[in-house]
Amino acid sequence: MISRRLVLAGLTGVAFNHGFQQVAQAASTASAPLNAVDYGLQPGSTQDQTAKFNALLESASAKGNQVFLPVGTYIVSAILCPSYVNILGVTGQSRIVYAGTSGFVQASDSKLIQFTGLVFDGNGKPLGDKAKGLIEANNVSTLLIRDCTIVGSAQNGLSLFQSGGAIDGNRISGVADAAIFAANSTGLAITRNTISDCGNGGILVHRYDKGRDGTIISGNRVQKIRADSGGTGQNGNGINVYKADNVIVADNVVSDCAFTAVRGNSAGNIQITGNNCTASGETAIYSEFAFEGAIIANNIVDGAANGISIVNFDDGGRLGTCTGNIVRNLSVRGPYAGTFGIGISAEADTTITGNLVEGAPTYGLQLGWGPYMRNLVASSNIIRNSGEGIYVTVVDGVGPAIITDNIIQGAAKGAIVGHKWDEVAMKDLTQKGSAYPNLVVERNIVS
Repeated sequence: MISRRLVLAGLTGVAFNHGFQQVAQAASTASAPLNAVDYGLQPGSTQDQTAKFNALLESASAKGNQVFLPVGTYIVSAILCPSYVNILGVTGQSRIVYAGTSGFVQASDSKLIQFTGLVFDGNGKPLGDKAKGLIEANNVSTLLIRDCTIVGSAQNGLSLFQSGGAIDGNRISGVADAAIFAANSTGLAITRNTISDCGNGGILVHRYDKGRDGTIISGNRVQKIRADSGGTGQNGNGINVYKADNVIVADNVVSDCAFTAVRGNSAGNIQITGNNCTASGETAIYSEFAFEGAIIANNIVDGAANGISIVNFDDGGRLGTCTGNIVRNLSVRGPYAGTFGIGISAEADTTITGNLVEGAPTYGLQLGWGPYMRNLVASSNIIRNSGEGIYVTVVDGVGPAIITDNIIQGAAKGAIVGHKWDEVAMKDLTQKGSAYPNLVVERNIVS
């Protein structure tokens, strides 16, 4: 039996749904996408359509409308984005191609910029003296670039300053400088992008003055990063964080970089976790110079000159944990003259625990350098087939270190060796560690 209460409830629901549909339809009508063809743009035209494109963006911004860009090629230059821009294309088929005059796509002081399903092709043409990237965003409150293809930039792919938002699921390649350069960001997420064949860098997150940044870099694939402009580490990195604190670098797959897969330079409170790093030309994972606070955990390094470095105590680099990483197949050859073939190195206020290092031809672990060592713990690591198992500095005045419960197998030049810089000062600290009161060397298994 159908009750009166049920009937009334049903009628109320019908009335509510009808009212909701009316509101939804009204909202849909008010924000219906503007088809670019209806505003004079011609897919496939060989003419420069910059003026029509800019006029369409101004009109859509004033009305709060999305712009739909049908399949085809649109040749433009100097696209100037107003306060609100939302362009939707057909993935891989809606192509915006640079005409090669003065800059390509620029947004300054905008509230919302959203690009979805578009191809931005720079054709490798010069962008002009002032442009820094194929797409430039300065002081953009919310920048959303999703499912886009960005190719052929003569400089950076994306050049972002003081902007927040999400760069997600894009494909960036054939870029002369860096795929993504983001400075002084205001809440940025760089996720699930595929980046390859870049001249100097993959993802660069910088600040001009050291401070809190908070960018999230996660789930990206970065490969084939060169160092065309040279140097000893400022170029050629898959992911580079500079002076930007509180950044998370997690779950990225990074391969074939001229220098480093993940490099934190003066980046405090950085988390580098769960990354898969192969074929790095220099050190695979770096936390260097004036950093305080670094968590480096659960990463895989396979193929590099050095594995993981947490160093530069002389410049204030300190306070880290290095846990649960696998480092293997290292080489003594690097991109410049220096000492390579080191698994994990650290200098100050750092724990190195539960890692596995295999095939480090110089040192499995390096604890300190010269007078630079303080408060190190190296415990419960497995080190196999290395030159020396563990290097530890014993220069007068160095701070304390605890070296316990490690398994060291096949260390051809000694298991735990005391050094004064490059010189061997004590061949076997497993037997004579007590000669140095600042060292605790106990319960290590050597075979």
